Amino acid sequence: MKAMLLETLAPLAHNPAPLRLVDLPDPEPGPGEVRLRVRTCGVCHTELDEIEGRTPPPHLPVVPGHEVVGVVDALGPGAHRHRLGDRLGVGWIWRSTGGPHENVADAFTATGRDADGGYAELMVVPEDYAYPIPDAFGDVEAAPLLCAGAIGYRALTLTGLADGAALGLTGFGGSAHLVLQLARHLYPRSPVYVFARDADVQAFARERGADWAGDTAARAPTPCAAIIDTTPAWKPVVAALANLAPGGRLVINAIRKEDTDKDALLGLCYHEHLWLEREIKSVANITAADIAAFLPIAARIPMHPTVQTYPLEDANRALAELRSGKVRGAKVLVVDG
Repeated sequence: MKAMLLETLAPLAHNPAPLRLVDLPDPEPGPGEVRLRVRTCGVCHTELDEIEGRTPPPHLPVVPGHEVVGVVDALGPGAHRHRLGDRLGVGWIWRSTGGPHENVADAFTATGRDADGGYAELMVVPEDYAYPIPDAFGDVEAAPLLCAGAIGYRALTLTGLADGAALGLTGFGGSAHLVLQLARHLYPRSPVYVFARDADVQAFARERGADWAGDTAARAPTPCAAIIDTTPAWKPVVAALANLAPGGRLVINAIRKEDTDKDALLGLCYHEHLWLEREIKSVANITAADIAAFLPIAARIPMHPTVQTYPLEDANRALAELRSGKVRGAKVLVVDG
């Protein structure tokens, strides 16, 4: 099979083409596993965290990719949950304990980091961690739902938002543009404010239905009961805390933060940013239950991801554009079809 392989870790500035197109032996599904013929795979900022060493794979080489849509073409011994030809999706969770806190369990295994992922023509996955894709979505638009959408659903759930209370979104890329649609469905009376440094991204947010969009450091029209931060930076964290209402919650939806602007934390003021019971909560990975619950909701809305596509062999270009901030919605590799 053809695959894009990660063999060494380095910042993209030093290694702008970190993945190499190779031919690998076809993987065989083990007990309780299914093999997917991959159709599409989303490109996520977490891949940059892996490649640049912030959340390094435990071994190299590895095939990245954890927003996978494919069709079952082989069943491992004892696998009976899915059938040949079923169209399934795989997210960041490749395997874990199966319990309600499996996202923070030591057994958590990440797709495309701890196990080979979807930047390839074929991949294997435990059958309990592959999910039917609703017919409402094509292969391309389904891919970002498996991580950007599902982790956005988890983040929105963790806000504790009540309908009518203001929601803020810091950053407006692959996840936040889906959270906006989800919030409109679940909390129709809540205004949604978007904070982004780029004027074009602000305009995109308004196009997608944001009630207001402004700079990262701007003040929203009203204080927010909750804000979801999807950026890799620290300045938006401080700015978001200043936009929280008393008792408000900032949910940080990121696997890792970068250190380039970490000195922004020196501007943190207890009285302005944390007092009056404002709080910070992180999102750690995702559970199988999150993805299984989210996909039918996304189909009912129905959710419409904004997607830019690339052939598999252009994965390095997609990653470089993601690193440079050239993001309008989600990026997806078309592998088969």
